[in-house]
Amino acid sequence: HQGLERKRLIAALAARVQAWIKKDSTWMRMNCCSSTRLAMLQIRLLFIFYIDQYLKNVKDGKNQGILIAVGAVIVTLIIYSILITPGKKSSPVALDPTKKIPFKMIEKENISHDTRRFRFALQSPDHILGLPIGQHMYLSAVIDGALVVRPYTPVSSDDDVGYFDLVIKIYFKNVHPKFPDGGKMSQYLESMKIGDTIDVRGPSGKVTYLGRGKLSIKESPKKDAVIKNVKKLGLIAGGTGITPMLQIIRAVLKDPEDKTELSLLFANQTENDILLRDHLEEISQQHPNVKVWYTLDRPPQGKLNIFISNWQYSSGFINDDMLRERMPAPGPSTQILMCGPPPMIKFACLPNLEKLDYKESMYFAF
Repeated sequence: HQGLERKRLIAALAARVQAWIKKDSTWMRMNCCSSTRLAMLQIRLLFIFYIDQYLKNVKDGKNQGILIAVGAVIVTLIIYSILITPGKKSSPVALDPTKKIPFKMIEKENISHDTRRFRFALQSPDHILGLPIGQHMYLSAVIDGALVVRPYTPVSSDDDVGYFDLVIKIYFKNVHPKFPDGGKMSQYLESMKIGDTIDVRGPSGKVTYLGRGKLSIKESPKKDAVIKNVKKLGLIAGGTGITPMLQIIRAVLKDPEDKTELSLLFANQTENDILLRDHLEEISQQHPNVKVWYTLDRPPQGKLNIFISNWQYSSGFINDDMLRERMPAPGPSTQILMCGPPPMIKFACLPNLEKLDYKESMYFAF
């Protein structure tokens, strides 16, 4: 009978502690990192454990148990107070998936004749963007009387406090015959002046890199995310699809314990179209677990002879030979991720991956 009463009391205390912590759950979700939230759960479990020990000692008439229990409760309260004290909180998160937030442009840098780096300030110098690795956000603006929304992945990360950076290729009017109007959003960003704002909503995305070879892949809103653990990641990017791949590469390299092997195949129209090439080649030279390869639709011609080129990489659309040579072989420890123009994914990547016996579970397009 006493054992039953003890269980009931423990359950009541556990519920009370849960309500106590839950009261601040919204604040914690917005302002605390995952490690802090995990610590809070551990504190709750320790609290329940010590209450149980306290009740056992009371039953046995051991006064020492009372002191232990009281001490444990005091320590628990101190730790809890430290973790949720506003002065000790983690960096606040800038993004909100439920609403648009305006961010002010504070820098604009010309990287090349048609590529820019835009820097936007967050709500305060203490804010972080809050974008999980591999995901994107939506920029929106009213252009020529119509709402235009485009997904972008920044080249900065949550290690960069107070701002985020976008590297964007500007598609100008009357340059590409197939797109005489050019890119609406990229030209809008190009026209922005320092101090102007752009609306941003996020995060969004189906793939999240969790670190040390662990991926979360959510194929549809109706399905639960699948957690995969891999040793080799093949990254296939086309054009501006390089930005989420760069996020993953940086996340792997930032963690000395992450031994994931990375192979990047980067497709572009011309050599001048290769975004962040110097940075990618610097990474591959300094880190043997990162291999970078390019393919161009129109490789450069030699100066003296149009049939001789100094281009040392592949030419043409992605094919089975490129994938066989540049991607990790199919297997349970391999995952291929793709991000680029839909025709590249549909007509170049998917048929050739299937041809090389990659199972459907081994590849995924952003």
